[in-house]
Amino acid sequence: MQLDIGQTAPMFTLPSTTGQSISLAEYAGSRVVLYAFPAAMTPGCTTQACDFRDNIVAFNQAKVAVLGISPDSIDTLHEFAERDGLTFPLLADPDHAVLESYGAWGEKKLYGKTVIGVIRSTFVIAADGTIEEARYNVKATGHVAKLMRELGI
Repeated sequence: MQLDIGQTAPMFTLPSTTGQSISLAEYAGSRVVLYAFPAAMTPGCTTQACDFRDNIVAFNQAKVAVLGISPDSIDTLHEFAERDGLTFPLLADPDHAVLESYGAWGEKKLYGKTVIGVIRSTFVIAADGTIEEARYNVKATGHVAKLMRELGI
């Protein structure tokens, strides 16, 4: 089930590459970009993560937190963050419960086949904890620049 604009963002607490668990509640009163990606260290996911990395100063200046979430293990996400110098938290959701609650897990097309997995998605969570934007099936390339333009960053 996909999320609607204005709906309360599903709460979560997940292990992160910061070494501590991160809860959405920690960001109450702040805007958050939560982006769901299928698999660390794959070409598309690397492109997308590095685009966020390369623009993290602008997000920080705009007081918008960036969080990535995938079904990868925390060890894999640590390796990804170290390999690519990712300075924002990546969250491990191996049982995909949070991804499901955001509508970012389900049936999708992959190389012409129908598979079940992460639907590359981006959510902007407003300071009041509601969904400001919910985008599903986003493209890895160019997505961050488009998001920044739309958010006025």
